[in-house]
Amino acid sequence: MGNLPEETDWLVGRRAELAQVARLCRRSRLVTVSGVGGVGKTRLARRVAAGLQPQFADGAWWVDLSPLSDGSGLPYAIAEALALVDQTTRPMLEVVAEHLAGREALLVWDTCEHLIEECRQAAASLLTVAPGLRILATSRRPLGLHLEDVLGLDPLPVPGADGDGGSEAADALVLLSGRAAQTVPGFAVTDANRLELAALCRRLEGLPLALELAAARLREMPAAELNKRLDDRYAILGNTETEDCQADPPWHQALRTAIGWSHELCSPAERLAWARLSVFAGTFDTEAASQVLADERLPAQEVPGLLAGLVRDSILQWVPTGAGERFRMLDTLRDYGAFWLRGLGEEEVLRRRHRDHYLARARAADAAWIGPEQITWYERTVADHANLRTALDHCLAEQDGHGALELAGALWFFWYACGFPKEGRHYLDRALALPAAPGPARAKAVWASGVVAFVLGDTEATLRLAHAFRAAVAEAADKTAPVAAAFLEGVGLTLRGQQRQAAEVLDAVPHTRPAGGQYDAAWFLLRGTRAFTHSLYGQFADALTVADELCAECARHGEVHIRAWGDYLRALAALGLGRAAQAAAHARTALDGKHRLHDSIGIALTLDVLASAAVACGPTEQVPRILGLAEQIWHTLGTPQLGSPELVAARTACEHQARRLLGNDVYQAAFDAGYDTDLNSGIAEALTSSGTSPHAPAPPGPTG
Repeated sequence: MGNLPEETDWLVGRRAELAQVARLCRRSRLVTVSGVGGVGKTRLARRVAAGLQPQFADGAWWVDLSPLSDGSGLPYAIAEALALVDQTTRPMLEVVAEHLAGREALLVWDTCEHLIEECRQAAASLLTVAPGLRILATSRRPLGLHLEDVLGLDPLPVPGADGDGGSEAADALVLLSGRAAQTVPGFAVTDANRLELAALCRRLEGLPLALELAAARLREMPAAELNKRLDDRYAILGNTETEDCQADPPWHQALRTAIGWSHELCSPAERLAWARLSVFAGTFDTEAASQVLADERLPAQEVPGLLAGLVRDSILQWVPTGAGERFRMLDTLRDYGAFWLRGLGEEEVLRRRHRDHYLARARAADAAWIGPEQITWYERTVADHANLRTALDHCLAEQDGHGALELAGALWFFWYACGFPKEGRHYLDRALALPAAPGPARAKAVWASGVVAFVLGDTEATLRLAHAFRAAVAEAADKTAPVAAAFLEGVGLTLRGQQRQAAEVLDAVPHTRPAGGQYDAAWFLLRGTRAFTHSLYGQFADALTVADELCAECARHGEVHIRAWGDYLRALAALGLGRAAQAAAHARTALDGKHRLHDSIGIALTLDVLASAAVACGPTEQVPRILGLAEQIWHTLGTPQLGSPELVAARTACEHQARRLLGNDVYQAAFDAGYDTDLNSGIAEALTSSGTSPHAPAPPGPTG
């Protein structure tokens, strides 16, 4: 269990360090691997965590902190790594602490040095309430907690002047030659080049990042020429870098030298691209790079070639993902690029371009969300998460109220449908607190904040924001705005338990969907809410009619997310009408849509209703397997079964009925098998199974 990234590079040497960090992690609850940038802290921590993972019942979880520019985002990054979803208004760190309190887990916090104070406070809080928790951190400096054990990671051992020195002393040479072999066809260490390669390792002090940068250049010149160029750069290092660099340890100078020398060997266009790319966080795609980098000095058509060249030179890493081809830059190299960007006087210009690009992308995603490209936009927006955070943080830091409101509001679908409601509230609250003139951007942010409040179950905030939104759009010509206001008010009343008043508000809106407008999705959300209120009243035939109409409209537009909720509502209504086989079919359709969008809560809720339908179709071991699979998700989410009391009662009744019909031993064995099944395999099995007796009575479910 966990989310450790796959190892894309092999780890050279480090046997003693691996063993030592593993021992420290068994002995201490907080271990920090500390060292200069480029020394290999991340790679070492990843290997240690992979080895320790089987010893933690609740898994090992990787939290990449390098994309964060604001420490307030730390709890959200941890929750995202844990796939933790919480639909309450509690502070996220409190939610994370509660989730971890009874678990045996390893958290790996990678790249803490720019968030030392926030990491120190979070570690102290989490370790206090979670006795089974261990934290392994990587940082250029320790966190500074009294219970912290620190391992200072030195560079790799280098060969002696004769090119030898034992197996461990050859580690630097193994890394250099291995990387060179990936770059230069047919490359090998020979008697003719061994001494020069050994000298290159010594000159670079065995620092892994410096060695990898050097290896990328061996395709252009032999090791002897590289050594000469490095000697020349060392001679002028004190005049060209910071004044105190000569006081640094030798490997600090080696890193500066290797990076600076790689920088000099780049073409002028590559150097400019390197500097400008430093504004990106996490990964980015070619389109984003072209939009942000390009101007009269860097034509857009040249950017793809520049990216490819920087990958060849090991300045960028190529990252294939489900969202397409992407790139990332190591923190140390990004810091160097940012230094040059400031020197060029372009930092603010590039950060504005970065903000403008991701604002345009958020607008495009919002406009296309109810449509056939929804899955594509989902994947792209999730991949862009780090850069969207960076753009929002820039707006907030610059007191750009309009930009913050527009971006946070346009991302309503991301906060609502992609599993980040607490982070959405974090940004929307801060954006709404900035001075900004009334207008469409502020109104959209108010509505988005109301949607987030609904997801978090904050009844009073939902209703308060519904009234504020209705006032903000009272004079608007947008015909979708009244629908959006009715949805917020109706769902707020539903949360409060005032179903009759909610129905009146929801029914006051014409059933015909208005065309166009900023709030195109609101009609779909409103109709889904109306179907649910019908079910709560036991009006299952009416609920099924509304849900059928909703699903038909979604199908016409190629929409997936709300269509899946519509199918879920159809399943609930069919169960209420005693149509178990029909309910199971609708539940499987809903499950397929929710799985495509990785909607964890939606998957768990749909599995629950599928189990209720299956037990009504006849007692089979499929029922406890489905319940076990759902429990696996609920356990991962760290929350009890969500939804109305009626839905929780329906699951409990399903469990009792299946246990009674199958017998305790058979039920428990099947439940455990479902719980232990790989999630994707379990969902695939649930999607292909079918019930047997369509006329069996429905189990207890939602009633009026």
